[in-house]
Amino acid sequence: MNLGSPDSTSVKDVRTYLRQFLMDERVIDVPNLARYILINGIIVPFRAPKSAEAYATIWTKEGSPLVVLTKQLQQALQQQVDVPVEVAMRYGNPTVAAAFDNLLTNHPELDEVLAIPLYPHYAMSSYETAVEYAKEIHIAGNYPFSLTFLKPFYNEPNYIHALAENIKPFLEQSHDHILFSYHGIPGRHVRKSDVTGCHCLKVDNCCQIPSPAHAQCYRHQVFTTTQLVMQALQIPEDQYSIAFQSRLGKGWLQPFTDKRLEEMPKEGIKKLLILCPAFVSDCLETLEEIDERGKESFMDAGGESYTMIPCLNTNPLWVNVLGNWVKDFAAGSGEMILDF
Repeated sequence: MNLGSPDSTSVKDVRTYLRQFLMDERVIDVPNLARYILINGIIVPFRAPKSAEAYATIWTKEGSPLVVLTKQLQQALQQQVDVPVEVAMRYGNPTVAAAFDNLLTNHPELDEVLAIPLYPHYAMSSYETAVEYAKEIHIAGNYPFSLTFLKPFYNEPNYIHALAENIKPFLEQSHDHILFSYHGIPGRHVRKSDVTGCHCLKVDNCCQIPSPAHAQCYRHQVFTTTQLVMQALQIPEDQYSIAFQSRLGKGWLQPFTDKRLEEMPKEGIKKLLILCPAFVSDCLETLEEIDERGKESFMDAGGESYTMIPCLNTNPLWVNVLGNWVKDFAAGSGEMILDF
């Protein structure tokens, strides 16, 4: 399961996609009526044409990069495992229902399905909504098979190794700094996901203090991923940092990627490597926001070189990691399985 994409770059299709995406109560968590008015009366009418233009800059002959890359990942994974693999998107096509129907039609004897939300970190607007939506479709369709989910894998050693190895070749080029740009979320989402109700963003250094809240804390988990990867590559702490992109409104996690890209050249960081580990597949937020607009901002501010490190996409190490998780599930074992 991945996020999803409009069916085309037409304003009409982008408008349809944005409405489905932004009307999700786990994405914009305000009362239904207020959300409806905000989305349909303000955000979508103004944002759809601009988003359509942005999508047009990255669209391929095969379609949306996110969908294309996810299907390529499916094909690569299918070569490694004996069980059938389907693709589903949280928003847009192909749908979760279509994936379930395909599995059942082609394999009437199907007993169990493992859903893999392609989000390394837990957030209510990404991992949680994918899980809850898949559960809703499963129940509504009265599907006879059981449904199980893969846990967020932000600190799983084999994933960390694959991410580190994906970065390693880029370290050979001259650079001053490495910026981890994670998708931003509102601080209130972090607080809402806090199972203790009294830890996240309420305690100094909350992400460094052990707590049950960390199992669902996006901020802690992105810090952990960054630290583990940099330790694996033996990168000193003063040579990398974290920022958050794609903000929409006030109260979002800081520092902001777009602001840091403007500030870094003034701080002496002229040669930048940047990556987006909140995503495993390149998409609008990496290809257009970071690789196009982000580069323009950095270079206009005085930067000399700017390189975006691609997402894992179909990196063979990453495909192997996924394959081993699936094989563990098929064998009835595996610590990465989360059974609801």
